[in-house]
Amino acid sequence: MAGLFDGTSLERPVTCSVCEQSLADCTCPRGTDGNVCLPKDQQVRVHREKRKGKWNTVITGLDPKATDLNKLAKQFKNLCSAGGSAKDGHVEIQGDHRDRLVKLLKEQGYAAKASGG
Repeated sequence: MAGLFDGTSLERPVTCSVCEQSLADCTCPRGTDGNVCLPKDQQVRVHREKRKGKWNTVITGLDPKATDLNKLAKQFKNLCSAGGSAKDGHVEIQGDHRDRLVKLLKEQGYAAKASGG
């Protein structure tokens, strides 16, 4: 990618607007559109679903490209001592852990809200 004033004495690389690093060195999470997608910018919803008579907690609204869903699912499974998975752009945890997960997501900087009944 060409930098600003490419080929002149004022040439400098294009930098990230958040961390001020060059785009090649930037580690900021980026969404599917290529823009920086910080946790506070993601509208996360945590709700419960009953499947085959058992509760599941479902976390939606996470950007799958900007967030490592598998890592997040593993962390939630360890915290709740339950099974679960990350698939189709959302995280599912077995059991009713909605309030605990909302609290954890808020501590990590996500704008999480409990939804549903």
